[in-house]
Amino acid sequence: MKTFMEKKENVDRKWYVIDAEGVTLGRLATKVAAVLRGKHKTTYTPHVDCGDYVIVINAEKVNLTGKKLSDKIYYNHSGYVGGLRERNAKTMIEKYPEEMIERAVKGMLPKNRLGAQMYKKLFVYAGPEHKQTAQKPIELKVD
Repeated sequence: MKTFMEKKENVDRKWYVIDAEGVTLGRLATKVAAVLRGKHKTTYTPHVDCGDYVIVINAEKVNLTGKKLSDKIYYNHSGYVGGLRERNAKTMIEKYPEEMIERAVKGMLPKNRLGAQMYKKLFVYAGPEHKQTAQKPIELKVD
């Protein structure tokens, strides 16, 4: 029996929409990363981008457990001396809810060109509206 290897030309991509309202951030990010990688498919091949497109709506209503709202810190550095900027999760969820989910998902994808290619298929929106209605996305539930 030969091992099946998916070819990038033959990949059948679908669009999924996930509602983040009331969902824990980590559980949401693992589900989204798995769909972006294509691990939910029987044709999954590790060295091929065989994942699907994912739209996340209601990013501003995502849950954080425990004291993460005040204790979890997000860091950025400009590259200049003294250029370290830090924000807590409460500030991030109020001002930049999309970036918070994008960072969580990006951390679960491969750190190479293939991971960058997968990351481009993620679309995050703070509110309930999204621009990809023409693609007729399928609703996906997060357990």
